[in-house]
Amino acid sequence: MIVSGLEVRACSASRSAEAEALRGQAGGARHDFLVYTIRTECGRSASMFGFAGASARGSAHIAASLAPLLKGRSVHDREALWRDFRQRDRMWGHFPVYVWGPIDTCLWLLAADAAGLPLYRYIGAARHAIPTYVSSMFLETADDYVAEAEAVRKQGFAAYKLHPPGRSVEADLEIHAAVRKAVGDDFPLMSDPVAFMTLPDALRYGRGLERLGFKWFEEPMADENIPALTELTRQLDIPVVGTETIAKHPYSLADIVARNVVDVIRADVSWTGGVTGVLKSAHLAEAFAMNCEIHTAIFHPLELVNLHLCAAIGNCTWFELLGPVEDFDFGLKGGLPIENGVATLPDTPGLGRELDWDLVDNSTLEVMG
Repeated sequence: MIVSGLEVRACSASRSAEAEALRGQAGGARHDFLVYTIRTECGRSASMFGFAGASARGSAHIAASLAPLLKGRSVHDREALWRDFRQRDRMWGHFPVYVWGPIDTCLWLLAADAAGLPLYRYIGAARHAIPTYVSSMFLETADDYVAEAEAVRKQGFAAYKLHPPGRSVEADLEIHAAVRKAVGDDFPLMSDPVAFMTLPDALRYGRGLERLGFKWFEEPMADENIPALTELTRQLDIPVVGTETIAKHPYSLADIVARNVVDVIRADVSWTGGVTGVLKSAHLAEAFAMNCEIHTAIFHPLELVNLHLCAAIGNCTWFELLGPVEDFDFGLKGGLPIENGVATLPDTPGLGRELDWDLVDNSTLEVMG
């Protein structure tokens, strides 16, 4: 199968009026996203959502500039294209971390579909079902987190992760304690402050989470703060999780993994360079007996690719969804295959679900390519 073209759509879909906004510039009343389509000379095509960053139109123009790199190439030459993209990126391309992932994913989907296999089986299946947890947005009060955590537990999800508001270490720990009291000692909880703490504050925070029986402590300081993260990981018993925002996975992860800068690394199909990037990152971690927990890709078509990857690697415990789940439940016909907190893998070729093209068409701002 030879690539004949790349089309990229800049899209924006309305959010519900009740939806909680992300903090700062990431918030707002609309979801901006891209939709990539790779077509082949034999008439096949594959499409996937993509992250839009600060500008859907701007990101789409950047992504569409990669069409000449793809045209005339075989969809099976994924490793060669990965390396060619890395060179293009280095030679003053300086592309956003989210640009290559959907392209690489479309190449894998084309190959899996042609082989008549679900993506995870085409890669090589490790399992067929994954426990699913829900991650909060940045909410206002302890009562907000308690209500969401209780709803998540009642819906049968396997765990809940807080993105606390970050007003202070003490205030955040009070929220964590309230959630723990509400859901009981046996329900798994995680914490992801997305913070820029000092080492002393992160140590106090982490020890507080240890007393509350939390499963992990994620991104308490910037991923590139290597010396402080190394010391934090050394001193705490609770697993420290990080690396989702560092560019150029898996190469940027090698020293982090080898030196145990964190206990668990993160990767996802959107920010890690697609299926190829996640597999490279997960296998790197596996060689050091470390987990690579797949990070939410926000948009449900990308989440479904994440699910295929969770099923194709052995060193990932959970499948993550951003909550409120209903606010992000768009883009797929039939939705994600989750029941009673367990995600099961589709048995049809490729992605296993069709994109919702009515929504895509109604959300399209501009088409490039």
